[in-house]
This record gives sequence, C-alpha cells and structure tokens, in this order.
Amino acid sequence: MSSSSNPTSHAYENAVEQLGLKPNIAKALEIPDRELTVEVPFRRDDGELDSVIGFRVQHNNTRGPFKGGIRYHEHVDIEEVRSLATLMTWKTSLLDIPYGGGKGGIGVDPSKYSKTELERMSRRFFRAIDPIIGVNVDIPAPDVNTNAQVMSWFMDEYSQIHGYSPAIVTGKPLELGGSEGREAATGRGTAIITRETADKWGIDLRDSKIVIQGFGNVGSYAAKFLHEYGCKVIAVSDVTGGLYDADGLDIPALFEHNYEHRTIDGFEQGKKITNEELLALECDFLIPAALGSAINESNVDSLGCRVVVEAANGPVTGDAARSLHKRRIPVIPDILTNAGGVTVSYFEWVQNLQQFKWTEDEVNKKLEDKMVRAFDEVYSMKKEYGVPMRIASFMVSIDRVHNAYQLREG
Repeated sequence: MSSSSNPTSHAYENAVEQLGLKPNIAKALEIPDRELTVEVPFRRDDGELDSVIGFRVQHNNTRGPFKGGIRYHEHVDIEEVRSLATLMTWKTSLLDIPYGGGKGGIGVDPSKYSKTELERMSRRFFRAIDPIIGVNVDIPAPDVNTNAQVMSWFMDEYSQIHGYSPAIVTGKPLELGGSEGREAATGRGTAIITRETADKWGIDLRDSKIVIQGFGNVGSYAAKFLHEYGCKVIAVSDVTGGLYDADGLDIPALFEHNYEHRTIDGFEQGKKITNEELLALECDFLIPAALGSAINESNVDSLGCRVVVEAANGPVTGDAARSLHKRRIPVIPDILTNAGGVTVSYFEWVQNLQQFKWTEDEVNKKLEDKMVRAFDEVYSMKKEYGVPMRIASFMVSIDRVHNAYQLREG
C-alpha cells in the first residue's frame, strides 16, 4: 500500500517533518529492532504431521518491553505483522504506557483445525518464540482469532519452562490473572474519546446522534456506554446488515440480543438498511468499528456525519481522510480511539507483577484518566501546529519515543 493510501505511513511522514527530526533518526525509529520467522510443526488429530509459518516482529523497546497481539489468519505475512508492530509502538507511546511495539501471528485459517490441534500448534509456536520473549522483554496478547484460551496455553507453556509467569501474556481469563474491565476496555475507551471530542467540537453529547458500523466487542460496548452517556444511537450494523431507528435504538435490549445470539439479526426494533445507507445517514458521530478501509474513495463523498471516530484499525483510507479534511469533517484516529484495550492490558501486566488485583472500578477510573490525558495532549498539539488529529497523535507519540531514544543513545 502506497503512503498516499496508507494513513499510518502518511501520518508518520508528516509528523516527523512537523517535529523537525533528522532523516536518519526518523528512519532509525521506523525500522524494526528484530523480526523472527519460525516453522511450527505439530500433529493433527489423525497423527499426520503438519507445519505452518509463524512470525514475531519487535519494532521498538526504547520506552519499555515490546507489546502486541498474536493473530491467527490465513493472510498473515511478515509485511502485515511488521506494520502492526510499528503501529503498536506509537499507540503505547501515545497513552504514555511504558511499552514498545510488537506483533505476531501465524498464517493459518483456525476454522480448519480442532481445538486440540490449535492447542498443539499454539504451544509449539510459543516454544519457538520463547528465546526472544519475557515478562520484561516482550509480552504478547490476543488479536484476530485468538482469545483468552490461547493466552492460557501460551502462559502455561512458558511457565513450564520458566516457572509460574502470569505476566508473560495479557488478555488471560480472570482465573489465571486476567484483569477486571478488559473485555469492555476498547469500547469504553471509544466512548470516552467520543465524549471528549463532543466537548472540544461543541457538540451536545446528550442530544447527539450516533451511527456505529460493526457490533462486535468494540462496537457493542461503545454503543452501551454512549447510550449511558445519553446519546441517541440511531443505527448499527454487523455482517448481516444494519438497523436504523431515527428515534434511537433500544441499546440495552440490542446489547443483550447480540450477546445471546452473536448477531443483531432477528432484533425486532429498527428498519433494515444496507451498509451504504448506514454510512450516508445524517448524524453527529460515525464510528466505524468493523473492518479496515471501510471508508474509502468509493463511499467517502456520501458520508453524512459531522465527525468520524475510528474504533476499528485503519477504517479510513488515506485518500478518504484527505477528502474528509477538505470537507472539514474531523477524523479521530484509531491510534487514540481504540487504545483502551492495550491500556487495560498494561494494567493486567502491572497487577500480575505486583501480585495484587484491582477492582473493576479502579481499572475503569485509571483507564478514564489515561484516555482523557492522551486526548488532551493530542488536541493541544493539533491546536498548536494546526494539523489534523491523526498527525497530532503521531507527533505526540514520536516525540515521546524520540526523547527517550536520545537519552538512551545520547
């Protein structure tokens, strides 16, 4: 993907230019520290030997251990993992979390394997990356098609070698050292950022209309908390299509329906609409919480929102973002909006190291403080330099990493 269509590359280039970084320093901060490709052999249930390829990229640990998820998807390759590891460096820096960025994955379709086969594959993969990870070195987490069960296998495999080590991964079940508040964290963070955006852009939150594309973990929890703030969520969608009610959907009932059935399909309230119709609805906030590149050149001109709040990773292409900028429709970037998940992952790691558990209220209060402080720093940078929120976010992140780099390499 070219820098013109990749919003992350475009934002990085603009941010380092605004900050006045020397080209050699900017390049050094962009190049990963380490990339590992491993073969992962394991037995199928019928006894046959199978093998898949896995990756772990460690981008930068200037400010702390590498941090980032491990995904299982057939299209995973080293280029994707490298890009996501780089983004994690800037995300953790933006929230002022003492981590660097990392990412991992296996190029496999997990639906083609049994649970026991996935366990054997997961354990073998974690043994393969064992030499480069550690509780103060590199801390993996769940990502696409991995979950608390996979993290349990990872933690157990590592602990058999190194002794009981719950802090080696985050996103674990509560019974194995997981944190209260983790499941809702990304959606809660999205709601907090939307609330802060409304305040800065002079939008009355209690009278605002919200449209959410995607009603998985992030979208459903964002809807739940925004409803509690008094917002009117007028439309949502998932893979089965969209639902619209101009007077506002019954979000508590829809949340329960979705939790029980894993889809919004079959919910009795609301008019059925297409994805194209959903994006074109007049609203105050459009929150894309589904797939990357959901807002692109083919549909950006039809958007009817006042603000886009990116809850998914990369839902607005670079070209679409520039079109929105010309229309003076602000885009609140993913690097800020969906950072609630990694923030509570950090809280989980801290609790594991301290061997002391926080209450859900304590976790939520600390998350609120982190998200609000990060938003205020980005907004101040935006106002000072007159740049969009995405570039301002990268400026805050890169400046923090650069300062630490200068002190350590100094």
